Amino acid sequence: MSNPDYGKFRAAVFLTFSGNCKEALTFYQTCFGGILQFETFKKQLHGYTQMPVLSGSLVADCIAIHGSDLVHNEGRILGNYMAIFIQCTTIGVRKALIEKLEPQKKISFSRNDHDKLIEITDSFDVRWILQV
Repeated sequence: MSNPDYGKFRAAVFLTFSGNCKEALTFYQTCFGGILQFETFKKQLHGYTQMPVLSGSLVADCIAIHGSDLVHNEGRILGNYMAIFIQCTTIGVRKALIEKLEPQKKISFSRNDHDKLIEITDSFDVRWILQV
């Protein structure tokens, strides 16, 4: 059995937010750089204090993050089954990324710089696994 040609697409992350998609993607731009784009509704929707983001994207050299304020019919459910994984080149790069992503220091567990994997949760309840 041959492998498919994976060079024809680029993997990315899609996140659903609770009405703060624009704020979250703007925050991630301060962490990763890149270009932001938003498509919002033309009129106010019931239950939203701001114009909800229909589709937003941050495309940077190292990551592409897409998101929306619209949630599935069952609602937004936080869970521990998924995290964004980033392979860091050095401990220093990982430390700098932790400082950017975790300004409020929500530590998931005790960590050591020499641990192979470190898990953090940012202020938008997104889990990140950072490996060196």
